[in-house]
Amino acid sequence: MTSWTHAKTRAKKHMKAFRRLFANTFRSFTPEDLQRTLRGLGIVHGDTVLVHSSFDAFEGFQGKPTDVISMLQSVVGDEGILMMPTMMFSGTAVAFAKTNPLFDVARTPSRMGLLTELFRRSPGVVRSIHPTHPVAIWGHDAEVVAAGHHLAGTPCGAGTPFEALLQRRGKIVLLGTDISVLTFFHTLEEILEQELPVSPFTDEVFHLRSKTRDGQILDTNCRLFEPAVSRRRNLYKLVPHLKKFGAWREAQVGGLKINVLAAADVNAVARSMNKQGINCYD
Repeated sequence: MTSWTHAKTRAKKHMKAFRRLFANTFRSFTPEDLQRTLRGLGIVHGDTVLVHSSFDAFEGFQGKPTDVISMLQSVVGDEGILMMPTMMFSGTAVAFAKTNPLFDVARTPSRMGLLTELFRRSPGVVRSIHPTHPVAIWGHDAEVVAAGHHLAGTPCGAGTPFEALLQRRGKIVLLGTDISVLTFFHTLEEILEQELPVSPFTDEVFHLRSKTRDGQILDTNCRLFEPAVSRRRNLYKLVPHLKKFGAWREAQVGGLKINVLAAADVNAVARSMNKQGINCYD
């Protein structure tokens, strides 16, 4: 290692330590602060909530990752439902499917962030069985919401936990992430498919397999997301319309930015945009 490279490495370490010190001093917040903020954004007991998260964005948080999960469970309560996506790939679903994977509901880790992996391992959490888009679910009716996911014709459409989010008038919480991660939009793509200028789904039906906790192998035959269309998807185009509709709720606690969206509002806005000839593809 050259002296210049060594100096750069030391500088990065010092900057990281300074940022941590600054956040802990001036942006400190607790699980209780986070809970109050979510309550203020409209999350109540009994809600069905889908959470997208990035724990790296929790600057100044005075707690452990597991404290976030406990807090979220407390917010929705036993009569509510807490869900997190637990996909196991970072590229396209098509590229992943072509590797001929066997999804193991008990063992295949989530690659959707630290909180999702800890959540799927937590007591009482059920994971839906789907070879590309499984969901970890806790709370009332978790088994019901998870059931039959492997039979769905697309990963997030009819018969999936994402459709259940809409049916149960659920909410979406973005913790340190932006709207580009909104998996629920795939549900609307199936609903609106015939009205869109191009189908978001492949013509090909993929044949995939999943392994249940008791070792049974289940088959899934579904269309996946067409990579050429996915590259054009731009969910930032939703934001001004959500704000105009009064459906964009946001707050910040410590260094963490939070957004809460009602699934029904996102559905209504996407339909309204579509009727105006506006879609979320560049």
